[in-house]
Amino acid sequence: MPSKTVLIPLPNRDFDPSEVAISWQLLRAAGHRVRFATPDGRPAEGDPLMLSGEGLDPWGWLPGARRLKLIGLLLRARRGAREAYGLMLADAEFHQPLRYEQLDVADFDGLLLPGGHWARGMRGYLESQVLQAFVGAFFSSGKPVAAICHGVLLAARSPGAAGRSALYGRKTTALTWVMEKSAWDLTRFFARFWDADYYRTYLEAPGEPSGHMSVQAEVTRALARPEDFLDVPKDAADHLRKTSGLHRDSPSDSRPAWVVRDGNYISARWPGDVHGFAQGFIELLAQ
Repeated sequence: MPSKTVLIPLPNRDFDPSEVAISWQLLRAAGHRVRFATPDGRPAEGDPLMLSGEGLDPWGWLPGARRLKLIGLLLRARRGAREAYGLMLADAEFHQPLRYEQLDVADFDGLLLPGGHWARGMRGYLESQVLQAFVGAFFSSGKPVAAICHGVLLAARSPGAAGRSALYGRKTTALTWVMEKSAWDLTRFFARFWDADYYRTYLEAPGEPSGHMSVQAEVTRALARPEDFLDVPKDAADHLRKTSGLHRDSPSDSRPAWVVRDGNYISARWPGDVHGFAQGFIELLAQ
């Protein structure tokens, strides 16, 4: 397969290390070049809590106790993702990102939009009108696009035809409200209670119903029909494995993954889908 050039735009900090590093690793193993972009052209930093797991337990606010991890071990990136992240940090391309303003659709064969949730870093990525305009133009070009987790929210906010979203008329998945609320409840009630909203990038305003500002709800509002947001069907094989949030896919086990493809666009929900997601994108690039 001929080598392609893929762009992965990132925020300055707090991107999900699994969604970025595993995708980078598999794309590079398939022979593709991976470029990066950040708001200011400086190298990005992954979410430190997702890398170490420190600060995700009830005692995580105590300097002397934060290294003791229980819930943090469950929530942090798996070993393979952490190892891939370390390798990515040694990649020259990662240290020479473009600025969002420099991006030109003609320079890339594919676009991959990763996620992350920590509001302090992710909002600059999700709310950049420059990046949204580029993403919308990339969809219009017909070239392959992949989006996972909050990356789907960026796609939903990007302009398409007739003033609608770039995802209007497409089928997609994204981080579901069930998954988002489960992680939010776990941390605000049992773990990172001093920073209760760590897992919510956007919160509801007074009077808005629960979940109104969730990824699933905002993405769904951008679609042509609510039914175009696809979650795991109740009769799907391995339904519990795909939806419990306790299982993640791997190079040898695709059962936990849920990936949706619609033409030249592929989407997934969370880091637990990333191997199937990245492999599906590689297959798209080969066509």
